[in-house]
Amino acid sequence: MTGLYYEEFEVGQTIEHEKRRTVSESDNQQFCDMTMNQQPLHLDEQFASQTQFGERLVNGLYTMSLAVGLSIPDTTDGTIVANLSYDDVSHPNPVFHGDTLCAQTTVLDKRETSDGERGVVTMKLEVFNQDDDLVCEFERTALSLKKANVESE
Repeated sequence: MTGLYYEEFEVGQTIEHEKRRTVSESDNQQFCDMTMNQQPLHLDEQFASQTQFGERLVNGLYTMSLAVGLSIPDTTDGTIVANLSYDDVSHPNPVFHGDTLCAQTTVLDKRETSDGERGVVTMKLEVFNQDDDLVCEFERTALSLKKANVESE
């Protein structure tokens, strides 16, 4: 378990996640298949070549999911009760097969629950490609365990 407990998050703290992932055609294809998303912009090279992008795009939900996965070891691995929301999602630049993505998390807000047993932490995740272009950003709100409560059990 490497995640942070509620008390360990600091508003304004930015965490650079070391793990990166190069997105393959297979990753995109499998994600589209599993989610039954048959958008030709993701799957049909001929169709995508006729668009403004000139080639297939990686599914934006895959990019978002990958960002969460890259961030979990440094934020909520083993210390989360639940993800409460994902908000203000944007994809300012496309992701293509072969792009290598990395992520960073900035803690925006934290507050204890009304019973004081846990805490709610809101984080902004930003995803960048190998050229440092921002390709996805969103807010993630998680219900987090408090270290003091875990140790007293």
